[in-house]
Amino acid sequence: MLKSKKDKIDKELEKEGKDELEEIVTGSKDETENDRTEDTDEIKAEPSVLEQPLNYEANINELKDKFLRKAAEFENYKRRMDSELSSFYKYANENLIIELLPVLDDFDRVLNSWDKEHDAENFKKGVDLIYDKFKKVLSKQGLKEMDSKGKKFDVNLHDALLQTPSDDAEPDTVIDEIEKGYLLKDKVIRHAKVIVSSKPEGKKK
Repeated sequence: MLKSKKDKIDKELEKEGKDELEEIVTGSKDETENDRTEDTDEIKAEPSVLEQPLNYEANINELKDKFLRKAAEFENYKRRMDSELSSFYKYANENLIIELLPVLDDFDRVLNSWDKEHDAENFKKGVDLIYDKFKKVLSKQGLKEMDSKGKKFDVNLHDALLQTPSDDAEPDTVIDEIEKGYLLKDKVIRHAKVIVSSKPEGKKK
C-alpha cells in the first residue's frame, strides 16, 4: 500500500518536471523565433547595396553639363578680350593724333596765307609758332631731345659717323651733331648721329 502511493507520487513529480521542462524549451524556442523574425524585418528594412539605385550616369551628365558651360563662358571671355585688345591696338595713337590736329590746322592756315600774300616775314613767324606748338605736343607725350654736343661719346646714346683729330676737345668728345637723338621717357628711340674727336696726329701723350 505504501509502495503504491510512493510510486504514484514519483510519477506525478516526474510528470510535473516534464511539463516544466517542456514549458521552458517551448518558451526559449518562441523567443528564438521572435528574435529571428525581428532580425529579418530589420534586414528587409535596410536596402542592400545592390538594391540601391545607381546614379553614375546622372552624375556624369551633370559634370559634363557644368564643364560645357564653363568652356562656353571662357570662350566668350576670350573673344571679348581679343576684341578689346584689337580695338586698343587699332586706336592706340588716337590721343596723339587729336593733339596733332591743331598743328595741322596751323600749317593749312600758314600755307593759305603764303599763297595769298607771299609775305616771307609773316610766313617765317607762322612756321616758328607751329614748330614750337609741335614740339610741345611731342614733349607732352614724353619725347626728349638729346643734348649731345660737347658731351663724352656714349655708345648707348650716339652713333659715331666720323672721328676727326681736334685740338679743342678731349678725345672721344662729341664735337658735332649731324642728326639729333631722342628719348621717349627713359628709352632711347633714336641714337644721335655725331662726329667724335680724336687725338691730333703727332701729339705726344
